[in-house]
Amino acid sequence: MRKIALLTVFAICLAMILTPTAFSARKTIIKIGINAPLTGDIPKVGEGSKYAAMLWLEDIEKAGGLEVGGKKYEVELVIEDNESKAESAVKANTKMITQDDVLAIVGPQSSKQAVPSGEVANKYNTVMISPWSTNENTTLDRPYVFRGCFLDPFQGPVVANFITDEFAFTKAAVLYDVANDYSKGLAEVFKAAWEKKHGAGSVVAYESFTTKDTDFSSQLTTIVKSGAQVLFSPQYYNEVPLIVKQAKNLGWKGPIVGSDSWGSAELVSLCGKDCNGLFFSSHYAAAGAKGATKAFIDRYEKTYGYIPDDVAALTWDALKLAEQAIQNTGKITGKVAKDRTAVRDALAQIKDFAGITGNMTFTQEGDPIKCAVIVKINDEGQFEFYKSSCP
Repeated sequence: MRKIALLTVFAICLAMILTPTAFSARKTIIKIGINAPLTGDIPKVGEGSKYAAMLWLEDIEKAGGLEVGGKKYEVELVIEDNESKAESAVKANTKMITQDDVLAIVGPQSSKQAVPSGEVANKYNTVMISPWSTNENTTLDRPYVFRGCFLDPFQGPVVANFITDEFAFTKAAVLYDVANDYSKGLAEVFKAAWEKKHGAGSVVAYESFTTKDTDFSSQLTTIVKSGAQVLFSPQYYNEVPLIVKQAKNLGWKGPIVGSDSWGSAELVSLCGKDCNGLFFSSHYAAAGAKGATKAFIDRYEKTYGYIPDDVAALTWDALKLAEQAIQNTGKITGKVAKDRTAVRDALAQIKDFAGITGNMTFTQEGDPIKCAVIVKINDEGQFEFYKSSCP
């Protein structure tokens, strides 16, 4: 008798699950994945990404949800720590796509994680927007992968032109991480751009090291003796202070110029006055910002106690891009594979998107056409707008 009763209950439950009424009553939640380095070598990058995402979600919740086709949907962030490792970033993307059913992913930030993670996103036909990855391989031949920043083939010549115009130098040195896709790729692009302007051999020292190295004295000694007038070093913010201080201790007198990987809010606190007066290419400058950019900076600073770096601003823009693409689909079906494709198609069609890091229209490769900013670290340790360079 007990067995019959249990079977009856089971049958009733099954019938409820399978009825059209039950399906229609099921709530559809839009899930957005965040793949960020919350631990590892560059945790400040992950923190800025997470904080920007939380502000974005706060706005969605205040509005009562994300409106698509006249209906409001609850939004949930699925935040995964990629530990600043390529394999962890790949694992995070796989989990969010196959287990969490995210509609789109924002991140990873750095190319070291974004290049391999982009392969996973594209394989599963899921939109991935990397806010900060400038390596061209991140989006190459991957229709579902986009980015919110300029590319290294653009950034390298921008830096070479800036140094030439600003200092009238003709001999440069480069110090880069040979094990890092971003650093290695940008060093190669810069070298090609510099030698195109100043002739073969005008990069008089081209020195490398490997991730986790902390002693650069051998490479820097070679650079000091090379006759170089400027040192270009496309390293992450945690490595820059070591390079700058060791270079000065070994007698380097010229400027050291960096790339967008310098733009962390933690750079100045780690480097101190040694970095004042130096330049780097970036996506925006906080000091002197206006309009929507300043509004974001003020709100972020009020909430978290410090000025957001470019990673936070780019993450904000990437989430706003995802938001607009989802809305432009006009409808959420609840069938995640179908909705992912609709978001991808809508994202590719966005034109003249007004981001806080600049206006964006995507190329066929999913890369935005946008300007670069040359930032000067002023005497107060602020990231100050110096000049811009546009395609």
